[in-house]
Amino acid sequence: MGNNLTQLLSLSRSGMLARLMDLDVVSNNLANVNTNGFKMARVNFQELLNQSELNALSPSSTQNLMSPGSLRDTSNPLDLAVEGEGFFAVTLPDGRTAYTRDGAFLRDENNTIVTAAGLRLVWNGQLPATIDDIHVNPDGTVMVKQGTAWSQAGQIPLTRFANPTALQGYGENAWLETAASGPAQTGLARANGLGTIHGNSLESSNVNLAEEMTHMIALQRAYSLSVRAFQQSDQMFGLAVQMRRG
Repeated sequence: MGNNLTQLLSLSRSGMLARLMDLDVVSNNLANVNTNGFKMARVNFQELLNQSELNALSPSSTQNLMSPGSLRDTSNPLDLAVEGEGFFAVTLPDGRTAYTRDGAFLRDENNTIVTAAGLRLVWNGQLPATIDDIHVNPDGTVMVKQGTAWSQAGQIPLTRFANPTALQGYGENAWLETAASGPAQTGLARANGLGTIHGNSLESSNVNLAEEMTHMIALQRAYSLSVRAFQQSDQMFGLAVQMRRG
């Protein structure tokens, strides 16, 4: 009897912890539903068996879902979106390279193209000190207008990975390469499956608001059931102990 009650407590406890972790991931997805280029995540679970009997439920991994978000037009020429598998490369404060789908770029006080978080875009070029207009072609070519003349200032490359779902989140809507993701494959847009760059556009989050809200409600109910099961198992365990002392 004691072993069975202990197993019930373990099952209820693992259920609560698993649902809490899943709720954290769903909450983060919902919080970023309006974040440019955000990629949602989901928790994968596995059953733990002990002597051919179900013992617990455990989260095995958190998987990033890299499906594309929809594109929307903007009025900023440095708003860039990728249609395809490519990522923009950015430089982190420690010198490492990270990768992002958030193309809401701007010019800082040094006339450098940066993200909203201040991470420098990695590209082959430099903006001139004075610009009357700017335009980014689908192949990543950056064109600048000075007076009435247009000239090429450089080109923005893209990077893809064999297994982008294994990229490690850095924060600031950026990702880091891992052994599981495979090495970064960098090249020009419109080649080798890297995708096309759209100027005056941004990629929306790939979070499905209705699905995530439904999932969250189901998780909250499942968590409540796990709590009640744990409380009832604890009460039964207490009664069993009292009876043995009886």
